[in-house]
Amino acid sequence: MPAHIKASLLGASVTVPITNGRLALGAWQGIYLGEHRDQGGSRRIVVTLQGE
Repeated sequence: MPAHIKASLLGASVTVPITNGRLALGAWQGIYLGEHRDQGGSRRIVVTLQGE
């Protein structure tokens, strides 16, 4: 249950536009990974590209 609450509050995915091959983030925007446990394990990143 704690994982469901954390995912509801923080989200489990992010959508970021890409312009000219670069992340289109604003001047004060960033992407952060937050671990909510004492020992983190290995992670996989899944990227799905859509567009022209």
